[in-house]
Amino acid sequence: MSKTDPQNFIAPDPFVLAVDVRADDIDGFGHVNNVVYLGWIARAAWAHSKALGFDFDTYRELDCGFVVTRHEIEYRAACPPEATALVATWITANDARVRLRRRFQICLQGAGTTLAFAMSEFSTIKISTGRACRMPAEFAEGYPAQPALEPVFTGSR
Repeated sequence: MSKTDPQNFIAPDPFVLAVDVRADDIDGFGHVNNVVYLGWIARAAWAHSKALGFDFDTYRELDCGFVVTRHEIEYRAACPPEATALVATWITANDARVRLRRRFQICLQGAGTTLAFAMSEFSTIKISTGRACRMPAEFAEGYPAQPALEPVFTGSR
C-alpha cells in the first residue's frame, strides 16, 4: 500500500497502485486510451486483494472467487504519455453474502489532477462450477468495507 500524494484523494486511507504509462497505452489522440483505465482498476483491485491475503491460490483453496458484474468509469482528464497514474481503491460495500463494491480514483502523480473516478461491483462464484455462491467467512471478514465512504463518491464532486 502506498500513501503517495494522499492529499489528492477524495477519501482517507486508500490502497494505491502506481502505474507507469507505457508507449502502447497511448492512442491516436496522444493520451492514454480509455480502455487502459479499465485495466488499471482491475490491476489495483487484484493488488489490493493480494495485500489483504487473497491471491488466486487462496481462491482455489476456498473454491470461491470474485468476478466483475459491473464497471463504471467517469473520465475527468486526459492522462499524458510518460506519466505515472496513482490508482486508489476503497471497498465501500461487502454484504457478507455474494456482493462487494470497490470505488476508485485515478490521479496524475505530481500534478494531483483527478483523471477518473470508477466503480466495480463483484459477485462470488464457486470456481469449480462457475456458479454463484455465498462468500466464505474469510471474504466477509477479510475484505472490510467502509460504507460511510459511499456518499463521498455518489455526491457531487
